[in-house]
Amino acid sequence: MGDLIERRREGHVEVWTLNRAGRLNAMPDLADGEDFAAACEAANADMDVRCVVLTGSGRAFSAGGDLKAMKDRRDLFAGSGAEIRERYRRVVHRIVRSLYRLEVPLVTAINGPAMGLGCDVAGLGDVKIASDRAVFGIPFLKLGIVPGDGGAWLMPRHVGYARAAEMLFTGRSIDAETAERWGLVNRVVPHDRLMDEAMDVAGQIASQAPHALRMAKALLRQGRDVTFDQMLEMTAAMQALAHLTDDHAEGVAAALEKRPADFEGR
Repeated sequence: MGDLIERRREGHVEVWTLNRAGRLNAMPDLADGEDFAAACEAANADMDVRCVVLTGSGRAFSAGGDLKAMKDRRDLFAGSGAEIRERYRRVVHRIVRSLYRLEVPLVTAINGPAMGLGCDVAGLGDVKIASDRAVFGIPFLKLGIVPGDGGAWLMPRHVGYARAAEMLFTGRSIDAETAERWGLVNRVVPHDRLMDEAMDVAGQIASQAPHALRMAKALLRQGRDVTFDQMLEMTAAMQALAHLTDDHAEGVAAALEKRPADFEGR
């Protein structure tokens, strides 16, 4: 295990902070894939966790790859092409796969520059709140490399093909306001309000029925890749399960009684 992610619990919300401020939260080090996998697997297994907030320490969300390690051909970038490929699979891909497969909603609180892998990790949030100091870029081609983290699949789904192509092919970064206009983030807030806003959104999410919440996220994610008929079949199956939960009965009772529901995950 590495030292990248600092985790703390606030009620039903877990807050994960990238804890490498002295290096602008550069990643990945070789243990980072294991760190993300462990954190995501623990959250998936704990029904008391209903939302995760991911942010960065210091002045950056994440600067992405470590340029000094690239220059020195060490760590992730050491050895033959075949060895580098396998490290991308075991480390970089493990990071993005783990976040993509996180069963609870993920709120990314983007506190500063999010570049390369950092940009794609920020974009994996289900809800993305950006500080007005945030900057986004995918400058892989400027380094003579390609997006090795699935970004060529992810970014067009966030901003559309044409805008993703512009960002990738020119290497130009965009500011937070442009990111909001392009749909990369939900909204931009003043820097000193970022975590308050992210935690407020997370709290609203965490107030929902936990089993239905996880099923709803699964439907949204899988809806990108299945036909409408397949989605209807999945919806019918999940809805049947939801109707049989105590939380459904509580939600109906609360609505009729005009009070907040108290969901217990049963």
